[in-house]
Amino acid sequence: MGARLRGWLALTGRERTQFLGLVLALPVVHGALAVFGYVRTRRALERLSRRASRHAADAAEYAAARRLTELAAIAGRHAAVTTTCLRQALLVYTLLRRRGLDPQLQLGVRKQGEAFGAHAWVELEQRPLADDALDFVALK
Repeated sequence: MGARLRGWLALTGRERTQFLGLVLALPVVHGALAVFGYVRTRRALERLSRRASRHAADAAEYAAARRLTELAAIAGRHAAVTTTCLRQALLVYTLLRRRGLDPQLQLGVRKQGEAFGAHAWVELEQRPLADDALDFVALK
């Protein structure tokens, strides 16, 4: 049995549904960024995910948000278009807002010697949902 099939079978039914939704939504976010740019795409996604009230994430919601972030990274590797951390972060940010949470979309930089790197990630309760964000400093 191949690694991809083993990975698929290891997912719960809910995770499979989330994964398929992410794989389908990432090209939409990609297209919106290409056509409308970052600012207009983010505004549109925020309008689509607007909730009257937001609540703090409890431990279970935080764990579920981390898992959603992991699934978005996996979906990004299997999407029909080239996805980047920005596309994945925008999608996770939108989905968490739809759940009534208050995520923060962060854009940051890292400089190691002469090498420069940029990254986008989502934080919930001032904690990054993915460990790869720990090496970056958020822009203010």
